[in-house]
Amino acid sequence: MRATSLPLWLLLLLSGLGACGPKQERSAATQVANPEAEVTIPFRIDGTLDLMRDGETLLTLNIEIADNDSSRERGMMQRESFPERTGMLFTFSQSTIQQFWMGNTPLPLDLLFISPDSLVVGFAKYAVPYSNEPLTSPAPARFVLEVPAGWVDSNGIIEGDRVRWHRH
Repeated sequence: MRATSLPLWLLLLLSGLGACGPKQERSAATQVANPEAEVTIPFRIDGTLDLMRDGETLLTLNIEIADNDSSRERGMMQRESFPERTGMLFTFSQSTIQQFWMGNTPLPLDLLFISPDSLVVGFAKYAVPYSNEPLTSPAPARFVLEVPAGWVDSNGIIEGDRVRWHRH
């Protein structure tokens, strides 16, 4: 009996050693979104995006561009906020029905679905944080712009508006 309890005691002692060390502070949003995360991901400005109607610029945003599998998969996960007048633009190589979800995203968002010819073809407004409910484009889209929830309504953006974006 003693021979079997010693390895168990040793195993418990060794497994507890990994928990020792300085406690690292994490925000509540980061802990909920990903308990293993050490820090939130900073917002990166990769370019600018103009929203336009009838050839006139309505407003300009600084954008982070998610243009590869890794950045598109991560999206706004582990982000606690958007800097003012910013958005995240997802780019895809082909136009197709796009589907997003909020499973690990702590912020409520509006999504703008954008066709290959830069036309806003639909929205998913007030997307609920941490929801696994699919957010599907109503028409094929090649780009998706994520902005803070309520942004579409507060800025009067409508289907048929256009975008023009530039990478820095």
